[in-house]
Amino acid sequence: MNRIFAIRTFLLGAIALALSACGINSVPAAEENAKAKWADVEAQFQRRANLIPNLEQIVMSSAEQERQTLNEVIEARASATRPEIQLGEGDLNDPARMQQYQQAQNQLGGALSRLLVSVERYPELRSQDNFGRFMTQLEGSENRIAVAIRDYNEAVRQYNTTIRTFPDTIGANIIHGAEPLVPYEAVSEGAETAPQLDMRSNAEAN
Repeated sequence: MNRIFAIRTFLLGAIALALSACGINSVPAAEENAKAKWADVEAQFQRRANLIPNLEQIVMSSAEQERQTLNEVIEARASATRPEIQLGEGDLNDPARMQQYQQAQNQLGGALSRLLVSVERYPELRSQDNFGRFMTQLEGSENRIAVAIRDYNEAVRQYNTTIRTFPDTIGANIIHGAEPLVPYEAVSEGAETAPQLDMRSNAEAN
């Protein structure tokens, strides 16, 4: 009886080990890690969007051309934060949906960069404490976005490698029906580069 129990225990252990080796655990774990990293990306883009209303109040005192550029930022922010633009977990393997999200964020980033370059021409604006604080916050936000995207892309690379590599690919294809996730990539030249904020001019004005 004990021998039968031992054999049964051994077989169950062997089966569990085999299943584990076939991606039963590693595939979902890698997928959940990638989804968590994507949540970080969304949070950092939202943080940038939340800063923009503060910029509105600062720039309204500048010239008409800057207010026009500010309107472009406001419109781009509205577009980038629309519910239909946001990605759900099920959209992370859809290249078209990812590209749509990227385009909206790149449009906002580009409009914001143009506005900041424009308002740099105003010493009286640069001398304002609230403008200096905004520039510091935005620089930090852009850096956080870059780090979050890097971490997400690394998690996607690990997941996509896992579902294509033996023996994990067995569980990925037969049991999970896993599909590759889409990395976050620039859709236009230079879009992957965070805006360059010249903090020296602000310090000199103060």
